[in-house]
Parts: sequence; structure tokens; C-alpha cells
Amino acid sequence: MTEQQSHRFERGTDGPKVIVVGVDGSDSSLRAAAYAFGLARRQGALLAIVYVQPVLAAGAALGAPVADATEEIAEGLVAQVRDAMERIKGVFDVRWEFHTFRGDPYNGLVKAADDLKADAVVVGASEQAGHRIVGSVAVRLVKAGRWPVTVVP
Repeated sequence: MTEQQSHRFERGTDGPKVIVVGVDGSDSSLRAAAYAFGLARRQGALLAIVYVQPVLAAGAALGAPVADATEEIAEGLVAQVRDAMERIKGVFDVRWEFHTFRGDPYNGLVKAADDLKADAVVVGASEQAGHRIVGSVAVRLVKAGRWPVTVVP
């Protein structure tokens, strides 16, 4: 093999095939979803939109209807995604799926990325001030070092 052959660029064969984006309805997560959509469109990748339903044992113990509330959030998010995809149909076509996992956001996104065989993960930057000290989901995903992680402000 000559040196020129070993460095040949193959257009369209590299890049992510599955992009996982975490959404929770916050502005930063919706910006992350928009960014991931553009990335999936350009790469011809599957966009896996993931909502992690929190499991709040303390709230459930006090009789709070936690499961109903998180289910409503999931339904609202999937309706929002379907509406957005319908508006751009025929202009931009992206293969997408919506998944719901249960647990804390970090472990839920790790499970989603593993189960869906993600090549990349996109999340919004935390909007909570305390996360700058303790560590946000985004920081924990980056530190895990298992996938390329893009954090969208």
C-alpha cells in the first residue's frame, strides 16, 4: 500500500450512526435537541431522544403522584417532538426515536447510551447553580469517557 492510499479520506463513511440526546423540557435540553438534530441530519445518523423519568422514592413515600407527573412530562415532550418533526417534514428528514428510561438522569442516560449503542451523547448544560460545584450530569458523562459528549449551553 502506498502512503497516498493509506491516507485516503472516505466521504460519508465515518461519523456517528446513533446520537443520543437527553431532554427534560428545560431550555438548555431543547437547545441540545436542536443541535443534535442538526448533527444527526448532517451525519445521516439516528437521533435517539431520551427522557429519563426520575424515581423519587421520598415523594412516592409521602403519597405524591410522582409517576403520573413524570409520565405527563414524557407525553408532553414526545408531542412537542412529533409536532416539530411534522413541521419540517420534507425539508429536513431525520430518522428519530423517543425513549423513556427510569432513574436518575446520569444513570438513565448511561443506560440509554449503552442500550442504544450510541456513538455520541448530547446534553444541555445544567441550569442549576449548585451543579457548578457538585457536578452536573454533563460533567459526569464527560468524566465517564465512554462516548464523545457535547454539552450545549
